Amino acid sequence: MKHVIALDVGGTGMKAALLAQDGSVLLEARRPTGREHGTDAVVAAILDFAADLADEGRTRLGSAPLAAGVAVPGTIDEKNGIAVFSANLGWRDLPMRKLLGERLGGLPVALGHDVRSGGLAEGRIGAGRGVDRFLFVALGTGIAGAIGIGGRIEAGAHGYGGEIGHVVVRPGGPACGCGARGCLETLASASAVSRAWAGASGDPEADAAACAAAVEAGDPRAAEVWRTAVEALADGIVMAQSLLDPSTVIVGGGLAEAGDTLFAPLRAAVSERLTFQMPPKVVPAELRDTAASLGAGLLAWDLLSTEVTA
Repeated sequence: MKHVIALDVGGTGMKAALLAQDGSVLLEARRPTGREHGTDAVVAAILDFAADLADEGRTRLGSAPLAAGVAVPGTIDEKNGIAVFSANLGWRDLPMRKLLGERLGGLPVALGHDVRSGGLAEGRIGAGRGVDRFLFVALGTGIAGAIGIGGRIEAGAHGYGGEIGHVVVRPGGPACGCGARGCLETLASASAVSRAWAGASGDPEADAAACAAAVEAGDPRAAEVWRTAVEALADGIVMAQSLLDPSTVIVGGGLAEAGDTLFAPLRAAVSERLTFQMPPKVVPAELRDTAASLGAGLLAWDLLSTEVTA
C-alpha cells in the first residue's frame, strides 16, 4: 500500500505514523526524543526512528515509503530544509532534510514547523475540514498559531506567520521570553495559568488542569485566574479576527482539554469584543497530540504531488 513517513519531533517525545494519501493512519509509533543525551543523540534518534518506520512499512504494508515528512519545533527554513534553531533540542542550522534523505536512501523529505504542521492537519482532516480560511491556536507551554488559507498554511515572508502568542495584549504586562512584555502567551498559555493558579492556591505543584477542575468546582480564586486567561485569549483572537478575518478559529493544545470550561466563556468573551467584525466559529481541535505528525505526512504527500506536476 502506498504510504509516507510522518514524524513529529517534540521536546520529550516523538510521534510518528505511516500515512496513506487520503490521510488515514496505517501504523502509529512513539519514542522518547532523548534530549538528555545531547543534540547529536537526538539527531541520531530521529534518523533511527525514521529508518525503522521505513522498515515497518516494507514488512507490514509490502512496499517502501514514497516520501517522509518531519515536523520540528523552533525556527526552520522550510525551503532549504534547515532546522535553524531549537532551544529545547539544542541544534543550530541542522540540515534536517539532507540528513533524513540520506538515511532513507534518497527519499524525498519535507520539513515543517510543528505548530504549522498541526494546523495543516486540523485544516484538512480535523476540525477545519471544508473551511477555506481558519486560524489554528495551540495553547501549550507557550502559544503558537497557524494561518490556514485555501488548504495550505501561510508561513509569512520570514517564516513567522501565525505567532499569535507574541501579540501584545497587555502592554507593560508580564515579561515574555521573546523580550517583550504582555504577550498573549504570558497570560493565556497552559504554563501561565499553571503559574497563576499555583500562586493563588498556595500549591506549588498546581497546574492548569487543576485550575480548570477548581473552576468547575466553583472555587472563586480559580475563577479569577481563569477569567484573566480567557479575557486575554479573547483579546488576541479578536485582534487576529480584525487582521485575518478567518471564518473559524480552531483552539488546541493542553488547555483546550478543559472543554466547555474554556470554550463557553471564550466564545462569550470573543462575541462581546466584536464590533464590525464577522464572528468566527470558535471550535476545539480534533486531532489532539497527533496533529503535527499527521501534518508532516500531509507535507510529504504535497511534496510528491509537486514533484509530479513540476
